Amino acid sequence: MKKRDKRIKAIIPIKEKWEIDLMYVAGHIVAEILQLLKEILRPGISTADLDAIAYSEILKRKALPAFKGYRGYPATLCVSVNQEVVHGIPSSKKIIKQGDLVSMDLGVIYEDYYGDAAVTAIAGANTSDASAVRLLEVTSAALDAGIQEARPGMHLKDISAAVQTVVEDAGFSVVRQFVGHGIGRALHEPPEIPNYGVRGEGPLLRPGMVLAIEPMVNMGKSDVLMLSDGWTVVTADGSLSAHFEHSVAITENGPLLLTKLD
Repeated sequence: MKKRDKRIKAIIPIKEKWEIDLMYVAGHIVAEILQLLKEILRPGISTADLDAIAYSEILKRKALPAFKGYRGYPATLCVSVNQEVVHGIPSSKKIIKQGDLVSMDLGVIYEDYYGDAAVTAIAGANTSDASAVRLLEVTSAALDAGIQEARPGMHLKDISAAVQTVVEDAGFSVVRQFVGHGIGRALHEPPEIPNYGVRGEGPLLRPGMVLAIEPMVNMGKSDVLMLSDGWTVVTADGSLSAHFEHSVAITENGPLLLTKLD
């Protein structure tokens, strides 16, 4: 949930271990709820139903929704369907159909610290659309490749380049107008993390940095448009899009996924 900002670069916050421990709890809450939503996702359910479940599950876990009210966003969950890239607003009128590609992006606040992750799934047990399955596989693989670069001594753009290489080698395109971001006591902290770039560029990564890495990948061209609701971003050519995200802490031992179930 961050548009690319060309303003001057800010200092990247370094987290203490106790802060990362709190973010691990926040991230685990996100992971649990996204897993539940994937299990519930089916043809016939509305995107508003998914949003209501997410809100209820967050409160059960003594946390707060991070997106609801953020810059005026009206819901707990972002639900983006098919050609919608990110920030789709849940609606009771939007009913999920068999084979729909559904991206769910969720953030929570726990003890003043944020967790943020996203996953894309196909509604219905079976699908004949091999290209959609391939899009999900490649986007997930691109996220994994980016995460592997999140190590001390690497450069920020090493993450970007790893994502871009996986995506473009598969014949897909990365969205360039929206980026990943730092995360901590705020939903969006420095640095911005584009999904394209040149290895060796950008600041050096250090232990204690926490990054939300989130490839947004289009089956067609990279261009996107904003709908009149001021939030929903769609592919300009109407092609399918997928979105995966993890919050990742950089440690001396490598990347620590904060938003993945044990």
